[in-house]
Amino acid sequence: MQKEHIATKKTMEQLPILPLVDNVPFPSIIMPLSIQDENHIKLIDSIAGGEKILALIAAKKDSEEITDFNHIYEVGVKGSILKLLRFPDGTLRMLVKCLSRIRLANRIESEPYMVGEFVEIQDYRVKNDEETALIRAVISQFTDVAKMAPYLPDELPTESLPKEDPARLVDAITAAINIDLEKKQSLLEEPYVTERLRKLESYLSKELSVLRITNEIQSKATKNIEKGQKEYLLREQIKAIKKELGEEDGKEIEELQDKIDAKELPEEARKAAEHELERLQHINPASAEYSVSLTYIDWILKIPWMESTQDSLDVNAAKEILDEDHYDLDKVKQRILEFIAVKKLKPDSKSPILLFVGPPGVGKTSLGRSIARAMNREFFRMSLGGMRDEAEIRGHRRTYIGALPGRIVQGMSRCGSNNPVFMLDEVDKIGKDFRGDPSSALLEVLDPEQNDTFTDHYLEVPLDLSRVMFIATANYIDPIPRVLLDRMEMIKLPGYTRKEKLGIAKNYLVEKQQEAHGLSPSTITFDDEGLLSIIDDYTREAGVRNLDRTIASICRKVAKEIAAKERDSARITRKRVRDYLGPQFYLREPLPAKMLPGISVGLAWTPVGGEILVVEASAMPGNKTLTLTGHLGDVMKESAQTALSWIRTKAEELNIDKDFNKLDIHLHVPAGAIPKDGPSAGIAMASALVSLFTGTPLKKATGMTGEITLRGEVLPIGGIKEKTLAAYQAGVRRIILPEENQKDMEEIPEEIKEEIEFIFVENMNQVIENALD
Repeated sequence: MQKEHIATKKTMEQLPILPLVDNVPFPSIIMPLSIQDENHIKLIDSIAGGEKILALIAAKKDSEEITDFNHIYEVGVKGSILKLLRFPDGTLRMLVKCLSRIRLANRIESEPYMVGEFVEIQDYRVKNDEETALIRAVISQFTDVAKMAPYLPDELPTESLPKEDPARLVDAITAAINIDLEKKQSLLEEPYVTERLRKLESYLSKELSVLRITNEIQSKATKNIEKGQKEYLLREQIKAIKKELGEEDGKEIEELQDKIDAKELPEEARKAAEHELERLQHINPASAEYSVSLTYIDWILKIPWMESTQDSLDVNAAKEILDEDHYDLDKVKQRILEFIAVKKLKPDSKSPILLFVGPPGVGKTSLGRSIARAMNREFFRMSLGGMRDEAEIRGHRRTYIGALPGRIVQGMSRCGSNNPVFMLDEVDKIGKDFRGDPSSALLEVLDPEQNDTFTDHYLEVPLDLSRVMFIATANYIDPIPRVLLDRMEMIKLPGYTRKEKLGIAKNYLVEKQQEAHGLSPSTITFDDEGLLSIIDDYTREAGVRNLDRTIASICRKVAKEIAAKERDSARITRKRVRDYLGPQFYLREPLPAKMLPGISVGLAWTPVGGEILVVEASAMPGNKTLTLTGHLGDVMKESAQTALSWIRTKAEELNIDKDFNKLDIHLHVPAGAIPKDGPSAGIAMASALVSLFTGTPLKKATGMTGEITLRGEVLPIGGIKEKTLAAYQAGVRRIILPEENQKDMEEIPEEIKEEIEFIFVENMNQVIENALD
């Protein structure tokens, strides 16, 4: 084996040491260096006036401070300063030519800079075929690396590499490629040229493999980037513009994160918000998906998950507020006061779910507002009339464009508390079609056992509704699904009596309309007769809406007269009501002037109050037919048939001539334009027929109501209070009622009980005994 000694100098040489960070010097390379450290500047100053020779040695990896020989390698290069520039800030910049490999032999000193004795390292070279093959392989691989590596110039002159000098070839390539510091140092320390070639060939092979994989990845990425390159450039321009304007997207994300951190949220809601925010960071702000995610986070932050208002649990104060806002309605007020009392004794009790059932205008909706005021809670009214889409309750899923949470969640957000009074108005008027059944969606909302985990389709996060006080209203209970009705506590609000309407008008409506029309008690007053005239003759209703409108109409007319200086004040009497409103709108059914055989007085219930029904019966020779007139419903017709059948079976007991079976009978109820139905007139029609066939009139001022059976039993009916009031106003002073309705007498005002004689019966025999004169 032939060895060629490239470096032969063996003498010791004392040199100052300049450590290099993240850089390894190699012979024959010219290195640009920048010096800022004060000790290193002193080093350069000490040699600047002489030969300008120094030792360049790489610092070991991960060395934070280079203060002694333990932080540097032992092998480096001897360098000569070619050019030196000093800048005003004290920084030195220089070009250093690396001359030869050197090894540290002795450590001389460490302060103010390191100085050591060095000996040059000899290179050992073996000229053989392996060396030639390695040289070719290294050059070929380096040529490929130069084409692919982004850190090397595109036009690197690989042809000028020192192919005849393998030591310089290895040094030149190693200094150029991007490999680990430790690998470069191992090549610097290796004395055998052939071994250096082997190591370099291995390093180049790995670097080439990495570059090929990187280029393949970049190629795939470039294809995707090229597809949306125009959009990417536009987005970058938008970002630059926003940055100049101080409107970076990052600020919006940071603000949302701060809001989420500050908001008191349940764990599931917080996870959902943070997950959506993380997703939002990777969405292009110009994308439609960005606004969808942003809206979702906004809704999460709007909802009062944990915020609530402090309940006012003073029962007496609540009673004062309820009495101040509403006249009578004692049952409803009592129920609310019971809830407040229970809430005071057991703060974690669940809120009731109430259903107010009554005719229009009796104050169901306004009562809900008063309840909220009495309890110091927020109030939200949600009209269900005509609702057909289930999504109105449960919300839309976010896959749909323009999706929003349901009205329940929207109402909670608007109230800003998780314990409002939530009024579901007109629950009996919900519809259903292909979009779902909203009443079925309400089952979860109105179930105290389920609504603590109500899930809106938009949010997809459980929302606790157990602290919400739900109040539903309805005019009729028949259209409400039974399963939904079962979840609510029903409270009936009957129509107001004549006396109650008078009290409401005097205590609430007159004052309200005076204020609304700029009037005062000194300019307009209503006496009781005037108000009763409005109630009886112009506003036949169960509630007080038309009464309120009619009082407003009179106030407008008076305001016009006062403004025109036609009068200074007005007192509204019965006559003045006629002057302002014209002829009366409604005429009440009068009692018959003379009770002839075949005439009876029945009592009926209507949505606007009670009514009296005058039943007329007549007979004539014919073919034993029964004719019914007066716009009667099916149930009322069946009651007439039942009454006639009972009379035929009891004809002998009632002393009725059996020949009446050969007669045609006509039964008529006047006011034929008004529909009438129900079983309540059964005993009245039976009494009229008995009176006709026996020729005996019924007693004067006697009214009756009750359902009749084929056996002659009298069954209970409803609406006793309304029927009794109507009878009293019509002049009836004796009323025959079913025995089982005796329990309803508690509802009858005391002043009426003193004026009317109530007779309770169990069968038709008792009716005939008490009714016939």
